[in-house]
Amino acid sequence: MLGRNARRRFAVAATLVCAVLAGCTNTAPQAPEPTAPPQRSLPATGLPQVTPQPQEMKRLGDDIPVQGKVEVIVDPLVDQPTRDLAVQVLRLAGASDVVVRDPGQPAEDATLRIRIGDRVSPSVVKGLQEVGYGAPAPLPAEGYVLAGRGGGDPTLFIGASDAAGAYYGVQTLRQIASPGRIAGVGIVDHPSMPLRGSIEGFYGPPWTHAERMDQLAFYGDVKLNTYIYAPKDDPYHREKWREPYPADKLAEVQQLIRQAGTHHVKFTFALSPGTSICYSDDADFRALVAKLRAMYDSGVRDFSVPLDDISYTRWNCAGDEAKYGPPSEGAAGRAQAELLNRVQREFVDTHPGVAPLQFVPTEYSDVADSAYKTAIRSTLDPRVLVMWTGDGVIPRQITVSDAQQAEKVWGRKLFLWDNYPVNDFDGSVGRVMLGPYDKRQPGLSGQLAGVVVNPMNQAAASKVVELGAADFAWNDAAFDPQRAWRAAAEYLAGRRMAGGSPGLVADPATVSALLVFFDLEHMAPLASGRPWLPPAPELARRIQDFRTKWDGGDRAGAVRELRDYAQAIVAAPQQIGSGAPADFVSDVKPWLAATELWGNALVATMDGLQARADGDEGRTFEHFSAARQFVERARQIRTSPDEVRPQGQVLVADGVLDTFIDQAPNIR
Repeated sequence: MLGRNARRRFAVAATLVCAVLAGCTNTAPQAPEPTAPPQRSLPATGLPQVTPQPQEMKRLGDDIPVQGKVEVIVDPLVDQPTRDLAVQVLRLAGASDVVVRDPGQPAEDATLRIRIGDRVSPSVVKGLQEVGYGAPAPLPAEGYVLAGRGGGDPTLFIGASDAAGAYYGVQTLRQIASPGRIAGVGIVDHPSMPLRGSIEGFYGPPWTHAERMDQLAFYGDVKLNTYIYAPKDDPYHREKWREPYPADKLAEVQQLIRQAGTHHVKFTFALSPGTSICYSDDADFRALVAKLRAMYDSGVRDFSVPLDDISYTRWNCAGDEAKYGPPSEGAAGRAQAELLNRVQREFVDTHPGVAPLQFVPTEYSDVADSAYKTAIRSTLDPRVLVMWTGDGVIPRQITVSDAQQAEKVWGRKLFLWDNYPVNDFDGSVGRVMLGPYDKRQPGLSGQLAGVVVNPMNQAAASKVVELGAADFAWNDAAFDPQRAWRAAAEYLAGRRMAGGSPGLVADPATVSALLVFFDLEHMAPLASGRPWLPPAPELARRIQDFRTKWDGGDRAGAVRELRDYAQAIVAAPQQIGSGAPADFVSDVKPWLAATELWGNALVATMDGLQARADGDEGRTFEHFSAARQFVERARQIRTSPDEVRPQGQVLVADGVLDTFIDQAPNIR
């Protein structure tokens, strides 16, 4: 692609060559070259925020103005969804018109030209060299290089390793664009983990079709590339695994497959036969393969056979005992490995384009060896991906050392099934998990085949942790849990584009309100209910500051500062209700209602303490009584059986907020 100055130089040179070599005498007036409005200078420093965080990003020059007509030249590598996204981003950034064309077609009269194509195509290589990115370097799958700068001849290039890389490059363009400009930066980027995503593997109400469609679009926004369809309460996934999907359900699944493809997500179909399968029965094997083949014919190329949450103290048929012996850990491991090897050999290997089979073992956590794991390690085809949940079903943390030990036990690198932010277990009653994605150690990308998080029944609310997981899996070396946590608030507070992606500007008031709310729902429990992420750390810090000031004699300052934060808690639900997406608001509605009541209880408590500081015990009693009434109302709010299981009281900053309000009357 030639810039305007280069095109003028080329035209002059061509005229001279024609005159000298061919004796050209044609002096007819030539049509003037299209001209564009003069570009304004947009000096800028610093770097924009991009999530997931790129592997490399640096400032190249001035920002690139976006105005008037913008032309986007694309290779065949660039698919239609990527083209459509580029048009949306540029129009939102300020272009009055966006024209997309293939290389070789006549150029438009445009103020800015953007080239998107194969990283090693000559025009992309040359363009990247012109803006300081030198000779082409190999890029891993899904990688891209983005480089652009403003000035007299603004330009921007995106070179990708494949179609997914081009799509991710434009997703990054969405984040470095702001009204009227694109940051003049250079980015070299690719994922650290090949598989990154979510597994709908929880118990309780499955996601609706609309929620799944929205999730798949969201995964594209944050560069997650895997969705595993495995809802425990879908009967055709588990109890009725032999039966084909009814026509209406199959049509929904096929729509999900298409939606996944649009956003460069691998739709992974999981079939869980372990509650009733007879491993030695050829008819059951044929039923399993028939179900997988039906999904293959619908476009699925990634498959999983989960055998979790079943018993290996009994067989489902007499034939298995005859073949494998009495029920035991080791016998179960051998039977499962033989089944999976046969699926890999007779289905996966015989169907073009299918990825290696995935498998959830019956023993899916910890790093201790066993007869079951020994049987899997010694028998299972090494190509089969084995999923693992860490040092426990709900892990306290996930470390490189744990992953290394687990690799030795299983005899292969593992695919992490991360049971966070799932809230379908007894220890999570009353909770919505809105804390950061934390206590996952950088360096895991060198030990794991990938990571998928098991989300909540509340799909939209799960995006808070899913975005953090996306940031970690893409670039764990540079991961910052707090940065990703704030990015989740900014994502939810962004204006929506036509496809549902956030726009260019996040509302600051909504971001602040979400961060207050996230803190109140920070606590994440182990299976026992004990926290592995503490409750409300920001509120706890402010309460400690209050106690320090109060005990130090600055009672007015202590009350004023904590009361201001209490008012922020009261105001957060209304701001979130008006500024966050409707599906997120719906998911957390009971917690928002309880938050407002708990916030009012804290305000009343602070008013009581101020009255005490003023020496008015009558007003102190009145305010403390009002606080108790707010607390009683808050404690009446319960989770909905339509949204989550098990049921219980909605919890807000429990162990911090309730404790302080209970103790406040004794503060002297």
